[in-house]
Amino acid sequence: MTIPGVDAMTAVTVLAAVGDFHRFATADKLVSYLGLNPRVRQSGGTPAHHGRITKAGCGKARGMRVQAAFAALRSPGPLRALHQRIAARRGMQIAIVVVARKIAVIAWHLVTKEQDYAFARPSLVAFKRRKLELTAGAERRIARRGAGYDYNNKQLRRHEREIAEQAERAYALLAAQWQPTRPTGRPRLPAIPGAGP
Repeated sequence: MTIPGVDAMTAVTVLAAVGDFHRFATADKLVSYLGLNPRVRQSGGTPAHHGRITKAGCGKARGMRVQAAFAALRSPGPLRALHQRIAARRGMQIAIVVVARKIAVIAWHLVTKEQDYAFARPSLVAFKRRKLELTAGAERRIARRGAGYDYNNKQLRRHEREIAEQAERAYALLAAQWQPTRPTGRPRLPAIPGAGP
């Protein structure tokens, strides 16, 4: 629930559909299980053609990820910068699916490594947890400030939002300056004169 856009309902739905995250060796296998990976068509030595997502697996879990992606766009951070970058090139619908896939990848890493999201907003996370506690039947504390009360402090909320906006700008700058490198595979052999192309 530290990921922006993910609340208790989304987390529980995905946990019910996925089960143990450790049964997936990589995040790509989880993405494939949720059906958020693109179809790949390739024959022989021709280049691969990537199509629409496979939509394999549980549709509700995939739908909850897409809803989480829409919700994540309302708050600043790297996920929103990712969406803006992809939407400028490929369109909004593809960008939403990319963000949903990224949320699934982040969730796999967070659960398997037992960590919290690095760009989480602490007061918002505390608010989400308190809301979950109240939904589960916890006692209401009237006139007593608990952990989730900090979210009502506008100055603190503005400060956390500024930090998230800074992370969004840093991600956008990193993505804009990124240059692909050649894969380090087999070394290239020198050309033999007269051997052809």
